[in-house]
Amino acid sequence: MTASLTILGLETSCDETAAAVVRRDADGRVEVLSSIIGTQFEKHAPFGGVVPEIAARAHVESIDAIAAEAMRASGLSFEDLDGVAATAGPGLVGGVMVGLAFGKAVALARGLPLSAVNHLEGHAVSARLGAEIAYPFLLLLVSGGHCQLLEVAGVGACTRLGTTIDDAAGEAFDKIAKSMGLPYPGGPALERLAASGDASRYTLPRALLGRAGFDFSFSGLKTAAARLAETVTTEQERADLAAAVQTAIARQLSERTDRAMADYKERHAGEAPRFVVAGGVAANGAVRAALKGAADKHGFSFDAPPLAYCTDNAAMIALAGAERLALGVEDGMDAPARPRWPLDAAAAAANPTHVFGRKGAKA
Repeated sequence: MTASLTILGLETSCDETAAAVVRRDADGRVEVLSSIIGTQFEKHAPFGGVVPEIAARAHVESIDAIAAEAMRASGLSFEDLDGVAATAGPGLVGGVMVGLAFGKAVALARGLPLSAVNHLEGHAVSARLGAEIAYPFLLLLVSGGHCQLLEVAGVGACTRLGTTIDDAAGEAFDKIAKSMGLPYPGGPALERLAASGDASRYTLPRALLGRAGFDFSFSGLKTAAARLAETVTTEQERADLAAAVQTAIARQLSERTDRAMADYKERHAGEAPRFVVAGGVAANGAVRAALKGAADKHGFSFDAPPLAYCTDNAAMIALAGAERLALGVEDGMDAPARPRWPLDAAAAAANPTHVFGRKGAKA
C-alpha cells in the first residue's frame, strides 16, 4: 500500500497565484492542510479581462510570499514534504513558467520528486478534495477557458466525449458581462444581477440543437446577448437579460450533459454511474441546479468541488500530483511549460475543434 504523501502544490496558469499543502493518506483520504490564493483582480479590472504580461509579472512578484504563507498555514516545514506539484499547462505560458520554475527549484533544493500537472487534470480531481469519489465517472469541466465532457477512468486516463467548438461557457459569462458594463470578474457579477431578473423576458439562440454528439457552442449566444445589451435602458432590463443569459448557458450545459449521461449509462450498464462537475462555472447556482436535475433524471450521483475549490487553486494541483506520485509517476527538471495540453491527446489530434487558419490556432 502506498504511504501517505504530503505535497506542496503550485498554480499560476492564469490570474491566481496559489499554493497549497495537501496530504493524501495511504487509503486515499485527502486533507487540505493549507490553501492560499492571491488574486490579481485589481490589476486586470481596468482592462475588463486578464492581460497575460501583467499576470506573469504579478506571479513573479508574489509566488515566493504565497508559497511561504501556505507552508506557514500548514504548520509544516519543507522537510515534512514528500513532493512538489506544479501546473505545467495549459494556460498563459508566462504564468505557467513562473510556478513550474518555482516548483522545480523547491524540488531540486530539497531533493523531492516533482509532478508537472496538467491544470485540467487538477480540475478533474478537485471534487475529491471534498468527498471520496471513486473512478470511473463522467466529468463536465466548465471554466473560463475550458468546456469539455470527459469520461475519467483513473489517474491520467481521460477520454474526451465533447468540447466547445468556439468559446467556453465561462468566457461567454465574462464577455457578456463586460458588454453589459458589469465589473470584472464578470461571471459572479452577472449571477448576482440575474438573481432579481426574469429570464423569460428575452429569447436567446440555442446552439447545435440538430447536431449529434456532445459538443458545445456559445459564440452565437455571446453575440446575441451583446446586441441586446446595447438596447437595455433600465436596471430591471439588465437584470432580466442577465437572467436570460444565465438560463441559456445552464440549459445548453445540461442538455449536452443529459445526452452524454444517456450514452454513458448505455456503455456502462450495471455500474453505479457517477457525475462530477468542476471548474469555475461549477460555482454558479443555476448551472449546478440544472446539472443536478440531469443527474437525478438518469440516476447519477452528483458531486462538485467545495466552492473554495471550483475556481483555480493549488489544492487540486497538489492532489493531482499526489495521485501521480503515488503511482510512481515522476517528472524531470526538463518538464516543459505548455500553453496547450489536452487531457485526451489522441482525441485532440484526431478530431481537432480548432485548426490553423486566418485567426490562428485556439486550444
